[in-house]
Order: sequence, then C-alpha cells, then structure tokens
Amino acid sequence: MTALSVVIPSWNTADLTRACLAKLFAADLPETEVIVVDNASEDDSAEMVAKEFPQVVLIRNAKNEGFAGGCNRGMQLARGDYVLLLNSDTEVRPDAIRKLLDWLEEHADYAAAAPKLVSPDGTTQKSLKCFPSLLTPLFFSTPLERWFPKSPELRRYFLMDDSQEESRDVDQPPAACLLLRASVLERVGLFDEDLWLFYNDVDLSKRIAADGWKTRYVAEAEVLHHEGASTSKFGRFLPEWQKNRLHYYRKHHGRPAGWWVKLCVAFAFADWTVTQLVGRARNKGGEPVRPVAREFGAFLRS
Repeated sequence: MTALSVVIPSWNTADLTRACLAKLFAADLPETEVIVVDNASEDDSAEMVAKEFPQVVLIRNAKNEGFAGGCNRGMQLARGDYVLLLNSDTEVRPDAIRKLLDWLEEHADYAAAAPKLVSPDGTTQKSLKCFPSLLTPLFFSTPLERWFPKSPELRRYFLMDDSQEESRDVDQPPAACLLLRASVLERVGLFDEDLWLFYNDVDLSKRIAADGWKTRYVAEAEVLHHEGASTSKFGRFLPEWQKNRLHYYRKHHGRPAGWWVKLCVAFAFADWTVTQLVGRARNKGGEPVRPVAREFGAFLRS
C-alpha cells in the first residue's frame, strides 16, 4: 500500500496548481501517489497537469462538483495509509508534510494533523477556529459582529486570545492542508457533499471528534497559502455559504437550529437593507436591494 495519498482539488487555478505540484514533488515525502481532481476548469488547468506532471493521477470532472465532491472523488481512489487534502493554492515547505506524518505516526490517538498556514508576506494566517455554537450565527455575520467585534463568542470561535505560533490540539483546522488517517475516514465517512463549498471541513472535524479522535495543529510545519484564490472566483459565494451553514446547523443541532440561523440571517438582511436605503436617501448610492431580496426569499424557503 502507498504510504501517502495527496488529493488536490483544482478549479481555474492553472498557475497556482503548477506551483503547488512543483513544491509538492520537491518536498521530503514517503512513497506517495498524487491525485488531482479538476472540477471542470475553464482554463487549461487539466491540460497543464496532464502535460507537465504525467506522474499525477488526473481526474477530469464533467462539471464542478464543489470542494466536497471534488475531494471525495480523489479520496475514493486513494490507496494510502494517510490522505493529505491539499488546496491548489498552497505551496508546501520541504519538511512540512514529513512533520505532519511524524506526529500521527507517533501519536496513535490522533486522527488528523494540520500545519501553520502563512500568507505570501510571511504572516501567519488565523486559520484555526473552535466548533461553531448556537451563539455563533448571532454574533458572526450580523450587525452584532460590527457592534461587538470582540464579544466573548467571537473571541471563543476565532481563538482571538490564543497564539497560532504554537502547536496545540484544535477543533477544526481548515482543509486547505489537512493530513488524515485513511482508517479514520473509513470509520467516519468522507465529506458531506450537501456542504458543497463551505463547512465540509467543519462537519468532518465534528464527526472525527464525536468518534473519539483528536486533531493536532503542528505549528512547526509551514505551508504557504494564497488564501481564497479559487473561491474568490465563485460568483455565488455568499448564497452558497449561507446554504451550507444552514445545512450544517440542521445536521448537528436539529431543525430548530435551522430556524434560528434563518432568524439571524433575517437580522443581517434587515440591517443591510436599511443601510442601502439610507445611502440612497442621502445620495450616497447603494447596491440594488431587489436581487438580494430574491436570494434571501429563496434562502428562507430552503
């Protein structure tokens, strides 16, 4: 069996995918298979991979199956004892993956390990969070976030008082670079594909924790991350985020939690609408309300 399977979902990031693969193959790795899942890119991503990296297993999806579906196609083919989920907008340092592997090899009660993500300017990204609670939708992405930016709930959720320069156990590291035991994936399952683009990694981490496993943040392992390089190109970012968040809360907290999330979104929509109307009244412009209102209505009916 291959020791490590690396699964890289790709969507319209040809240049970044090239850099990602070049850094990956230059890294210190055990026996490794690399699987790139192209989500129907409209640039030459798939052609570039096929031509420049023939050692890669390339899957060409006929349509964009989202982050969850794309990763699942790759994980279903993976043969390694460990599976590394790796975004196409990352560049691994030479020893980063080896450090993650060493941690899991030495700590049998851990299911996953994640590295420190850094921006191109060298700053550490605040990538770690606690699991969202029922208070999170009220204080995050509503007017309360603007009014109380350092509320106890936001401090808890975003780990504002914790350093991300030191290794520690964590709830939910992002799947931009996440090493997982294949045996644990067999137990808890792959990504929930109803969480098409967002909250899929939160849900997976939640299921891993519920099964009695721990996850480690290994700050000594460093990975460059061009954050949002692919998702920023997705035109329905916010509606998809709201839809995926709603599904997550229903799944883990029941249907009443879904009603609660809708109420919090209604609060945010009302605030946004008033802001636009006041701006127009003062001749300061504003975004069209009607298209957003249609999206909001569809969200309430979902």
